Amino acid sequence: MKSIFDLTDKVALVTGASSGIGQRQAYALSMAGASVVLLGRRKEQLASTVAEIEENGGKATFLAVDLTDRDSLSDIAKQASDTFGSVDILINAAGINLRQPADVITPESWDETINLNLSVPFFLARELVPGMQAKGWGRIINIASLQSTRAFANGMAYGASKGGIAQLTRAMAEAWSSTGINCNAIAPGFFPTGLTAPVYENAEMLDKLAAQTAIGRNGELQDLDGVTTFLAAAASDYITGQVIHLDGGFTAK
Repeated sequence: MKSIFDLTDKVALVTGASSGIGQRQAYALSMAGASVVLLGRRKEQLASTVAEIEENGGKATFLAVDLTDRDSLSDIAKQASDTFGSVDILINAAGINLRQPADVITPESWDETINLNLSVPFFLARELVPGMQAKGWGRIINIASLQSTRAFANGMAYGASKGGIAQLTRAMAEAWSSTGINCNAIAPGFFPTGLTAPVYENAEMLDKLAAQTAIGRNGELQDLDGVTTFLAAAASDYITGQVIHLDGGFTAK
């Protein structure tokens, strides 16, 4: 009998897949059997990730594009279906965190953050939804944050975008789940990524953050594998509109 976690014959598109959370999620989906389209700006890193997935028996390709150009999202959605067929699973992992104090934020930096973190996930998903609806099955997985529910210093624009992602996820579920598309979000705690590099350069801060968790450590990228595969697979057929905190119990304390 086919496992409820098996993604064989599914096609996944992962944005922000050249590094960090998106890259790890692309690995996880490929290990579960999905054919994965990696999307990002850094061609060399994308190509290297594709090569590693293929070396481990997976199927992958990449698109080096700039998601911030919203006028290009329709073309990007079409290109994503060229190699393996129409997309079944979308992971919106691309993001930016400029870490600006409130009095430093400009209209341009605010718009840059909201566009990539909140607007692009909606408009890209909307381009892919008709193909999922035609199959009567789809998965959209957004990346929320600890800042979806609480405030951090120098995080006003980022926090606003991630609070928006939590509500966008619920609204996506309300709009599309009756047609077979489940929409959920993962809210990671502190993981070693490009966005958290300033935090990981401060050993004292890292120890403090680890102590804040119930488990007693910060996240490791492989911690993403289980929840990513679960939300992408038949195992989560009756789960939609949810934000799952993958934070070692950070928000439980």
